[in-house]
Amino acid sequence: MSFWRSLLGRSKPVQPDLDALFGLPSAALTLRAGAGLTPTGTGSVAFRAAEGAAFADVERDVTALLDAGDGPPVEQRTDDYGYTWLVVRGGAPTEGGESGGELVDTDITGLVTDLHAVNSTLEANGYGPSLLCSLVGFGDGSGRRVGLVYLYKRGTFYPFAPAGGQRRDNALELQVEAALGDDLPMERDRSRWFPVYGAPGL
Repeated sequence: MSFWRSLLGRSKPVQPDLDALFGLPSAALTLRAGAGLTPTGTGSVAFRAAEGAAFADVERDVTALLDAGDGPPVEQRTDDYGYTWLVVRGGAPTEGGESGGELVDTDITGLVTDLHAVNSTLEANGYGPSLLCSLVGFGDGSGRRVGLVYLYKRGTFYPFAPAGGQRRDNALELQVEAALGDDLPMERDRSRWFPVYGAPGL
């Protein structure tokens, strides 16, 4: 069963709490201290667009909604399953970040604020039922990458660590889960830790 079909399962969803995203800056400090992982500077929001001819209309509507206000600039991408990802880039590197390198330590507070704005804009304009997840990427100089995935319909986070191809680093995921138990509402049902291979931000 695909990630998206599983995520959109028939169980009754809990009430989303987008303010949970504001726990990410604290989680970032924990990951830096405990695992040497820092933000990559990219986050993304995934939503399920309408089927058929309505797909293009939804994309235009979402772009117009975000461009009309003072919200963050976003880049749209469509994955292999036809789902839309709105990608948000972080701000300038903070002290200690690497400019010109593969990993840049950015202001995650600003990034999280932007992701919250994207989610809130979609939710306020009727796209709440289509929201799937948000993702913030982390990594280190050795090439390890992990995304903290917020499941909109569950109100919980889980770690996803790609390891090349269709493989994942389960040990790193468990390490991140153990480290963040006091920072974020973690998803305890590990069968819901769905892989998001190729997600923007990773």
